[in-house]
This record gives sequence, C-alpha cells and structure tokens, in this order.
Amino acid sequence: MGILSRTSYVIRSKINALLNRAEDPTETLDYSYEKMRDELQQVKQGIADLTTQKKRLEIQKRRLEENVEKHNDQARQAVQQDREDLARKALEKKQAKMNQIEELDGQIARLQETQDTLVQKKDELQSRIEEFRTKKETMKARYEAAEASSRVSEAMSGVGDEMADVGRALERAEERTDEMEARSAAMDELMESGALDDVLSDKDSIERELEAGRTNAEVDAELETLKAEMGKSSEPAEAEAPETEADVDVEEEVVDEEVEAELEELKNEEESS
Repeated sequence: MGILSRTSYVIRSKINALLNRAEDPTETLDYSYEKMRDELQQVKQGIADLTTQKKRLEIQKRRLEENVEKHNDQARQAVQQDREDLARKALEKKQAKMNQIEELDGQIARLQETQDTLVQKKDELQSRIEEFRTKKETMKARYEAAEASSRVSEAMSGVGDEMADVGRALERAEERTDEMEARSAAMDELMESGALDDVLSDKDSIERELEAGRTNAEVDAELETLKAEMGKSSEPAEAEAPETEADVDVEEEVVDEEVEAELEELKNEEESS
C-alpha cells in the first residue's frame, strides 16, 4: 500500500469515525422516512400525469368515433343521391379515422398497463412506508429509552464527565484533609518532645529544662512546708502535751533552715553548671 493510498484510507476512516459520532439515529430515521414519502409523492405524481395522458387519448378517440359515424352517414347520403364518388371519399375518411382509433386503442391499453403497474408499485411503496414508519417510531422510542438509561447509569456509577469531576474533587479534598491532619499530628508530637523550639520564645531547650527544674524544686519545697504544717495540726490533742510558744518557734526555725538549705543547694548547682 502506497503512501497516498494509506493517507487516503486514514482520512476516510477518520471522517467516518467523526460522522459516526455526530450521527443521530433518530434524525437519520426521520430523514429516511421523509425521503420515502418524497418518492411516494413522485410516484403519485407520475400516475396522475399518466392518467391525464390516457384521458386525453380517450377524448381524442371519442372525437374520431364521432367522425366515423359522420363519414358513415355522408356515405349513405351520397349513395342515396347516386354520388358514388362522394360516398367513396366519405368511406375513405371513415377508414382513416378507424385506423387512428385502432392505434389510439393500442396506446390507451399500454398506458393503462403502465398505470396499473404504477398503482401497484405505489401501493407497495405506501405499505413499506407505513411499515417503516412503525419500525421508526419503535426504534426511536428504544433509542431514547436506552439513551436515558445510559445517562442515569453514568450518573449513578460516576462514569459521566460531571460525576467524574465531582469524584476527583472529593478525592483531592480527602487527600488534602489527610495531609493537614498528618502535619498537625507531627507538629504536636514535635512540640511535646521538645524537638521543635517555640518560635515565640528566646529560650533554648536547656534553659527550659533548667527552668522546669527550678519550678519543681520550689514546688517540692512548698509541698514540704505544707506537709509540716498539716502534720502538726492533724495530731490528736490528747496524744500530745500542749505546745508552748518556744516549741512552735523552734519548729518554725527548723523548717526555715531546711528550706534555706534546699534553696542554697539549688543555687550552688546553678552556679556550678
């Protein structure tokens, strides 16, 4: 296959594919039905023209038959007047008219046969058109039902273009949501582990740990103070002798000394670090 023949073949195949996609079966059926109706109308017009020609010949035949009778009467009158010459002329004209009538009979018979044939074909064509019309309407109904069913199925299954776009939009939104949730969880984990420094703070991780240690020490000291106070007030009165003011002062001094010792120790640890 040469280049030109292959090119021509490809072009014809492409055009045929485009026409197939653009073709609407319902419109094609309607067009075919109208073409058949046009053909039927042409057949009817042909029958009408043929009938007109036949009627014209029949009229001409009747006139010739009238002339035959006329010439026959003329011949009789000439014989009665002993005019044989006139009678002969009348009979000759009569014979000529009868020959014409015979020829017209043949033409009229042929026209009648043609007319009968056309009428038969017209009836057959009309029957085919009615049958085609019934099939056309049935096919159109089936096609429209199939088309509607296809649209519904595409909408339900998401095969259509619009549903496909909606599906892709939902997938993108879901992916974006998963990404944001994963990023948020990662940031929370980094913040809890201290791996990610707070951008709003000037302190590094060591300073935050030291500050947390100081806070814990202060809390522990205050807790010890509370325990000491609560331990004193919760002892039964009958189990102990009433404390004097001197005993209270001694206990307070002891607690103060312990707190001062712990604070001094923390200060020494901070200075050494």
